Amino acid sequence: MKRGRLRVLLGAAPGVGKTYTMLEEGKRLRDEGRDVVVALLETHDRAATAAMLDELEVVPRKTMSHRSVTLGEMDTQAVLARNPEIALVDELAHTNAPGSAHAKRWQDIQDLLEAGIDVISTVNIQHIESLNDVVQQITGVTQRETVPDTVLRTADQIEVIDLAPESLQQRVAEGLVYAADRVDAALSNYFRLGNLTALRELALLWLADEVDTALQAYRAEHGISSKWEARERVVVGLTGGGEGVTLLRRGARIATRTAGSELLAVHVTSQDGLRHGRPGDLATQRALVERLGGTFHQVVGDDVARALVDFAQAANATQLVIGESRRSWLLSALTGPGIGASVIRDSGDIDVNVVNHAAAGSRFVLPRLSGTLSPARRLAGFAVALIGGPLLTWLLVAVRSDNSLTSDVLAFQLLVVVVALVGGMGPALFAALLSGLTLNFFFVAPLYTITVADPRQLLALALYIVIAALVSFVVDQAARRSRAARRAAAESELVATISGSVLRGEDALQALVARTREAFHLSGVRLRTQAGVILHTDGEPTGADQMTSMAVGSRAVLELYGADLAASERRLLTVIVAQIDAALEHNLLAQTARDVEPLAEADRLRSTLLTAVGHDLRRPLAAATAAVTGLRATDVILSEGDREELLATAAESLDSLAALVTNLLDIGRLEGGALTVSLGPVDVVDVVLAALDDLDLGPLNMDLALPVNLPRVTADEGLLQRVVVNIMSNAILYAPVDTRVRVSASTSAGNVRISISDAGPGITVQRGHEFFIPFQRGGDTENGAGVGLGPGLGLAVSQGFVEGMGGTLDAEETPGGGVTVVITLPEVPDANSGAARSGEETR
Repeated sequence: MKRGRLRVLLGAAPGVGKTYTMLEEGKRLRDEGRDVVVALLETHDRAATAAMLDELEVVPRKTMSHRSVTLGEMDTQAVLARNPEIALVDELAHTNAPGSAHAKRWQDIQDLLEAGIDVISTVNIQHIESLNDVVQQITGVTQRETVPDTVLRTADQIEVIDLAPESLQQRVAEGLVYAADRVDAALSNYFRLGNLTALRELALLWLADEVDTALQAYRAEHGISSKWEARERVVVGLTGGGEGVTLLRRGARIATRTAGSELLAVHVTSQDGLRHGRPGDLATQRALVERLGGTFHQVVGDDVARALVDFAQAANATQLVIGESRRSWLLSALTGPGIGASVIRDSGDIDVNVVNHAAAGSRFVLPRLSGTLSPARRLAGFAVALIGGPLLTWLLVAVRSDNSLTSDVLAFQLLVVVVALVGGMGPALFAALLSGLTLNFFFVAPLYTITVADPRQLLALALYIVIAALVSFVVDQAARRSRAARRAAAESELVATISGSVLRGEDALQALVARTREAFHLSGVRLRTQAGVILHTDGEPTGADQMTSMAVGSRAVLELYGADLAASERRLLTVIVAQIDAALEHNLLAQTARDVEPLAEADRLRSTLLTAVGHDLRRPLAAATAAVTGLRATDVILSEGDREELLATAAESLDSLAALVTNLLDIGRLEGGALTVSLGPVDVVDVVLAALDDLDLGPLNMDLALPVNLPRVTADEGLLQRVVVNIMSNAILYAPVDTRVRVSASTSAGNVRISISDAGPGITVQRGHEFFIPFQRGGDTENGAGVGLGPGLGLAVSQGFVEGMGGTLDAEETPGGGVTVVITLPEVPDANSGAARSGEETR
């Protein structure tokens, strides 16, 4: 069956019109004769959105009960049974109710796609997994519902539903997005102009990056290597010398001329050695690249120019910045064009910027040595022998004398050494043989014949040829060892670069995969499990690429797409594979540690309970036992007052025991996930007054600041009352005698905040998180501050109750001293929920 197509409408913030646009598109497709159904829609009480449902078929929701609350979710099975051509599914990142077939709505959508149903869905930029922390920094709001980037990347079409920030603010102010009582809080928090502008830019840039990725895949699939200037990309080639800073700043200036451009710095570690600067220069330049907003890359290649051009073409670069050659004009004239000229020749339609710098052509260096020399170098060696030999012969013949044979031999010996330096062993042996014949013909009697009159001269010529061969052999072996050392240094530097990427915060596996592709000039690298599950991928392999696989321990397989690797490269790959295996093992151990952490926390809590319960049980039991024993005593005559005091002591102790046992049962249910919560609309004022009755207090014993028309909250009335009683009793316990506890309430961003403040000893900001840990008593020794009440188990139970109702419980310092405990609960989505209540502005 052909898989369905996924189309996602992406918005920068709520209210830009994603759902409305989705319904408009559904109506348009229906008018074209397509079979369209609304699988799930969230109107958020927006009249314009609800009106768009007219004439569209809606699949009824599946109702589910969670903690006595009825929830409506998409009925995936009903949609599959209906089998429409197109399904409209709102809120892609939504988390399904517990007990659903899938945890996330995007997983339900995958089922529809597998069944061949096309899906149109919506999502906001703050719900994308990779951008979650960025959005949190911008808005200060942590989004708990996210959708993986891979889900969006596999979508067949993504559209940004764009709206100017000023227009969106106007829509919020007119009440088109939220109810009237939430407008002010929304405009002063999430919907500030700066937030909306940043979110809009984030959405547009994210989509631009996805479009660029799709473009790169298209170019790779169709074998397009020519430059497409969809975005300015500036690649700066670094040698590791001091001129790199100049090149980077020039590249950054070029990149900033166009909005959305990229800066990439690449260092080619060549087998014949490229760097001549100080070792710290490259590290300094890497840091400078990051400060300039660019990225640093490193590749290994025999041909520096070719490797640099290949990288630029793979990155679809439009500009390439390199430095002027360091070689002097004399060396350039003797050995031909350098790397810069080769880059210009091979760059094709990439613009090459050659930048002058202080080190350009400033010094003379001997040709670099190499073991396995290129054909051009060997030809150069033969050329030096063929040209240098006749010139040297002409010069020595002109100054020849009877006693000059020794100097003639040394001169030709020098020529052999020079040829060995330029062309290696083959040309040097050729020069040695040629110079031996020349010496015999022009300088050994009888002249101009290949004969030797004196046997000692024949021995000298033979020794000369042997010495020349040995010198050329030593030079060639030194070059081979030098090349091997430089190759090892290049490999070590590559491994150091990978390690540095991990230390700078990059994902270890992703950094290893990405740097492997760059280092070996591969079109793609993929890391998968033995079962075929893709872990990480980098690049886009084409159908013509050769695939090489290497096992990563017993856990995974690394697949390389591109040219076959040489033996030396496979050795380096083995090192990288070992690092990947170590990273996989580290991830496995980290996951195991995360899995064990809740068990360790539960064990810690049990140990704490066992330690504290013994003390807290003994005290009321001892008091109750002593009181009952006194009442039953027959040898002591008790007055009526004594009997009443003993009865009161027994009653108080038994009440404490009852509260303790109740809290122990509650904390057990909380830890076991068996807490029963019956959510519904709850009046906060009624709960506060009922809590005062439980504590035998009246409104005059507290400062109450409860606004008129305070919205109702979604909570369990019985649990909320117990929470308020616990917090009030704790506040009264620690409040000074001449002060009163204050209870206030306010609304913010769709929530109601109930604040209970005292002027007692207070807490520090650093210890705020410890306030709700069982048995954290701050050093006090009051009789009531045990397991049942106070900052002991009572507040730990209270926090569990509030979180079970979908709220939060926090402690903060009261201005002027003391503790303020804040209960935050979601308000009932009804603007008139408290309109029936009348009275003064505050009570």
